[in-house]
Amino acid sequence: MAEKVSDQVLARLREWGVDQVFGYAGDGINGLLAAWGRAEDRPRFIQARHEEMAAFEAVGYAKFSGKVGVCAATSGPGAIHLLNGLYDAKLDHVPVVAIVGQTNRSAMGGSYQQEVDLLSLFKDVASEYCEMVTVPEQLPNVLDRAMRTAYAKRTVTAVIIPADVQELDYQAPGHAFKMVPSSLGHPEYTPIPADGDLQRAAEVLNAGEKVAILLGQGARQARPQVEQVAELLGAGVAKALLGKDVLPDTLPYVTGSIGLLGTRPSYEMMRDCDTLLVIGSSFPYTQFLPEFGKARAVQIDIDPFMVGLRYPFEVNLVGDSAATLDRLIPLLRLKEERGWQNGVMDNTARWWEVMERRAALDADPVNPEHVVHALDALLPENVMLSADSGSSANWYARHLRMRGQMRGSLSGTLATMGPGVPYAIGAKFAHPDRPAIAIVGDGAMQMNGLAELITAAKYYPDWQDPRLVVAVLNNRDLNQVSWEMRAMEGAPQFLPSQELPDVPYAKVAESFGLLGISVDKPEQVEAAWRQALAADRPCVIEFRTDPAVPPIPPHADWDQALATASSILHGDSDRVGMVRQGVKAKLAEFLPGNGKTKDGQQ
Repeated sequence: MAEKVSDQVLARLREWGVDQVFGYAGDGINGLLAAWGRAEDRPRFIQARHEEMAAFEAVGYAKFSGKVGVCAATSGPGAIHLLNGLYDAKLDHVPVVAIVGQTNRSAMGGSYQQEVDLLSLFKDVASEYCEMVTVPEQLPNVLDRAMRTAYAKRTVTAVIIPADVQELDYQAPGHAFKMVPSSLGHPEYTPIPADGDLQRAAEVLNAGEKVAILLGQGARQARPQVEQVAELLGAGVAKALLGKDVLPDTLPYVTGSIGLLGTRPSYEMMRDCDTLLVIGSSFPYTQFLPEFGKARAVQIDIDPFMVGLRYPFEVNLVGDSAATLDRLIPLLRLKEERGWQNGVMDNTARWWEVMERRAALDADPVNPEHVVHALDALLPENVMLSADSGSSANWYARHLRMRGQMRGSLSGTLATMGPGVPYAIGAKFAHPDRPAIAIVGDGAMQMNGLAELITAAKYYPDWQDPRLVVAVLNNRDLNQVSWEMRAMEGAPQFLPSQELPDVPYAKVAESFGLLGISVDKPEQVEAAWRQALAADRPCVIEFRTDPAVPPIPPHADWDQALATASSILHGDSDRVGMVRQGVKAKLAEFLPGNGKTKDGQQ
């Protein structure tokens, strides 16, 4: 039997080292599905419950493996469903390749069933490379360029293959006019800045007396170098959420996350520093960076199109983080004065006391901060963590301390709902020998997570380590939006949009053959985590949490406080609980640390 174009697609993916493709079937990719059968499911087809989940799983796989994630979908609605997950990959600079079917070429332009202009549809999300294969000889070049571009630019690319083209006999491009041969492989390269730029950066950093470092995911391979720079400069180090796992939180000068979900010591460090070094981050919220003109600043980023953003940097260094720091370190002078760094460390230690006190506050029935804080000490050293968008991201950002080989991620830039569970599934295919934990709200669980429990149930017997723990914070409220309405709009909770149905998540998990645990008392929390982490299968823990526990921002000001008060006066449905929890949470910030307030004043 002659080799079909669809056979060559899978063969080429295997040559690129692709082990699995996350997807969902449809007649627009029937040719590919038949080829998968002939290829004995190599690369393995991982069946999600929805194309958006397939894309999220490809993103999770890429984030936790460092390799390109590949997803596949049929024409029309299948292709459309991929978009949210693909935008998540694009905005977080993650390499993902989408392989999408299309109607037969003879039907194009005829308003045929499921005919969508896919080149236009994917023009933005796959702006670096999006191409349709129309003849067999075109295939290897298009697929190779899609893979190579995704790797090189850490982005999304798309390959569209009409259904009839999938069934054509494959013929390689020949040595002829208007033929484009291709080759495999993504060669490694390490860009470094010019010597003059490095010298200028060193002069700025050496002159600083109060140096703050901000890390993003682009610094992940530069952990030893970052630690050395922090020690030389006597700096404190904050982390963007996508860089949460770059540096251990056990280092005393690491202040934790930055931004609306960040920590008070990160906020204070940025407010008070005179010099800023940003490494591998495009953190967008400039209001959490030093006031313009107050700090001199240096940026290191591998992408020349991402430097100079967010802040008036004095020196922009374009290069690989580790290689750039290797060349910068010999130019830095050891700062003997350690008052600044010691102050940062004191503030950070006090913050963890605050977190412990906040987690210990009584709530009705369970404090969500207690749920996540209790997990911190129980985390396996090689765990892979995911968090969903919403108030669960607050607790992930503030209560979990990264250490050892822990990895963690969430939807950083798109901040979309629903990737928590599929990220964890993608992570398990990246490292089936490591445990995974997803922390999700009940809104995200109802949106996407429940169906993907079926995917976990289907595939977990193949994982060397079967542990995938999904923690559902069940407060029957779209909680983050409720708090945003209070703080930003001064409006009460709008129940028709915010109130969620009460779902028995643990029982649903059990119906799928997974372990289900229900927790509605604080004293049950730690035991539930221990049981889940010792299980022989994926587990859903349903924590019934209090929606009145406020995710107070680190910079909480009077305007926000007044706006929240306004929502109470306008009749917020949970105004009594909100006041009770808000007062206790603010008091907890004042208690620790030698009788000092959160601003360090007696």
